[in-house]
Amino acid sequence: MLHLNLDMALIKSISGIRGTIGGKVSTNLTPIDTVKFAAAYGMWLKAQTSKKELTVVIGRDARISGKMVSSLVSNTLVGLGINVNDVGLSTTPTVELAVTLDKADGGIIITASHNPKQWNALKLLNGKGEFLNANDGEKVLEIAENDAFDFSEVDDLGKYRKKQGYINKHIREVLNLSLVDVEAIKKAKFKVVVDAVNSTGGIAIPALLEKLGVECVELYCEPNGHFPHNPEPLKEHLTDISELVVKENADFGIVVDPDVDRLAIVNEDGSMFGEEYTLVACADYVLGKTKGNTVSNLSSSRALRDITEKHGGTYKASAVGEVNVVELMKATNAIIGGEGNGGIIYPESHYGRDSLVGVALFLSHLANLKMSCKELRDSYPSYFMSKNKIELTPEIDVDAILEQMATKYSKEDVITIDGVKINFETEWVHLRKSNTEPIIRIYTESTSQLSADELAVRIINEIKEISK
Repeated sequence: MLHLNLDMALIKSISGIRGTIGGKVSTNLTPIDTVKFAAAYGMWLKAQTSKKELTVVIGRDARISGKMVSSLVSNTLVGLGINVNDVGLSTTPTVELAVTLDKADGGIIITASHNPKQWNALKLLNGKGEFLNANDGEKVLEIAENDAFDFSEVDDLGKYRKKQGYINKHIREVLNLSLVDVEAIKKAKFKVVVDAVNSTGGIAIPALLEKLGVECVELYCEPNGHFPHNPEPLKEHLTDISELVVKENADFGIVVDPDVDRLAIVNEDGSMFGEEYTLVACADYVLGKTKGNTVSNLSSSRALRDITEKHGGTYKASAVGEVNVVELMKATNAIIGGEGNGGIIYPESHYGRDSLVGVALFLSHLANLKMSCKELRDSYPSYFMSKNKIELTPEIDVDAILEQMATKYSKEDVITIDGVKINFETEWVHLRKSNTEPIIRIYTESTSQLSADELAVRIINEIKEISK
């Protein structure tokens, strides 16, 4: 393995700033780095408009460092003369919706998503409640780099307001979606186990299920920020819920990450529905009711393409990153899309990955079909994925490695809009630099788990050879 010490890291990217708490300034996410970055975002926002008064919504997941980071961000914005609506413990999609509900000028979500508890991050939103595009993200980074800050005088400071009840508003929005079949779900009398990794999904998902008349068995739903397992919703981290679903004789299990924008489902027998197939199932339901197109990113399963074409729609693949998926969805009028990591984007609600919307659509689908979770999964084209990564040391030239791999496989169908994707007849591999961690991600998909794993091992060995 190629290693980098992940106990001390600060990653600045167009989508925000992410790092580990504590340590030295500008090598970790210290209070000083937090203030600097929040100030850069505030300055960028002020430059966008001639409005006298600006408002930013902020919310956070349940991380231990959340309260500290949140107060630093709030007070920095107030110091720039910007009003802050603090919605407190929240989810990423809830904050996205709150920006539009409050007609605010922007938003900041304090969450490091699926990273372990020592990490935190600032995710930045524009006035539509969507992530900043590459261009805007670059400008924020530039302002931070140059310390180009101009704080307000005492009479011009912003106002800070605590605002409650936004998760309930979010739930109401979900229940009002035309394809969410509340009656059918209530009739089905589902019993579901929820693993919310002791973050804010533990507030939002059980509250949504209650409104839908679903019996909810809570596992790790106390929002105290002490993650009981690695918070990335992958099979190897989900043994507890798999066992509990079987023990409770539940219809299925729901797993969300700390900021509730990724949704994984566990079948009634404790097997994985597959993170990739959450979007496939929701899209199958939506496309069955409304004709239209879909989008996911290059690292997502071919199953979405198959389902879309079955319903007479067109499927397109974007570069990885929610902002890229959203851009292509708007360009192709996609009616549902997202990312294969369990991220559902349903424009009728808003352009952001939203596990609450995903849960409601999934339940509607299952209730209408009157089949078990496992039967539903078995009805889809079977692809198997292997997700791997190589950790990097700073002296490795990733771009050169990717270029050599593209050249090596130039006789195949190679796509280079985002790293290198090599499409073979029955399988594919996608290699890309992570925007948020010092690693190369290696995703493979094939018609069996063994073939997907073997393809991954072969490619990893080839990369290691090149990087020598």
